[in-house]
Amino acid sequence: MARGLVQAVGRWRLVLEARTLRGHDPAVRKLEVLRVALMPLGWRCVGLYDKREFRFPVPLLWVYASGAADDIGAAVTVRALPGEMWGYFEAGDGRGGFISPCGDVKAAAEALDLLLKDRMFPRREWA
Repeated sequence: MARGLVQAVGRWRLVLEARTLRGHDPAVRKLEVLRVALMPLGWRCVGLYDKREFRFPVPLLWVYASGAADDIGAAVTVRALPGEMWGYFEAGDGRGGFISPCGDVKAAAEALDLLLKDRMFPRREWA
């Protein structure tokens, strides 16, 4: 399945990028759903959604730790996937920063939670 998705992304990269850039409002809605799912896990979130203010072509959600580890965080964005789907990605890593499909926000929040915990406490097992 993953190999087929990678091949589809390669063939349709320009179409997917165009859908990503046109999908600002749906992306903001999906990022807000993720924000709500991350709050009970203890993460703080700041939505960076205004194109004119932040001069970034897609909306971003800055997710970070509160307290002693304020420098740990991730900028998350939403990108188009094949089959009219959307996915959460860590910004700056392109399609290599895939976190989770948007269809399962609980799994996305858990995946991002593990990613950030690993950055805070490297080499520790998170069960």
